[in-house]
Amino acid sequence: MFYRFRDQDERQAFGGGDFYELQFCRHPAGTPVRQIVNRVAYWRDDSLYVPGDDTALFDREYGGIFAGGTHQNLQTGPWDAYGINYYNPALTEKIVAEVLEKKPAEHETLLEWLREARKYNGFYLLGV
Repeated sequence: MFYRFRDQDERQAFGGGDFYELQFCRHPAGTPVRQIVNRVAYWRDDSLYVPGDDTALFDREYGGIFAGGTHQNLQTGPWDAYGINYYNPALTEKIVAEVLEKKPAEHETLLEWLREARKYNGFYLLGV
């Protein structure tokens, strides 16, 4: 369900552009949230990808875990499968704890990536 690619050529060869993308937030701490949710560069090489064929499984296994992110309209709530979801460092830790507790499908791969996210100002979950 979770994939990493060496570069965007490898990702495109895998199957085009129908992915959820988990991406590190590279904005420095203290950046206004409005700027964080409005300045996103898609298709990073160090992102974790969920291909379109696996999005239903992801939604079932992880949809509730990824609730509470900030959307582009600055509201929080259920995760938006078609938009931008930003998770600050505190929410990142909450998500790590919940994944460790629930152990959903392929959680080891996600946990490895989330541990890397601790080096950044949280992360994004970008919908299709």
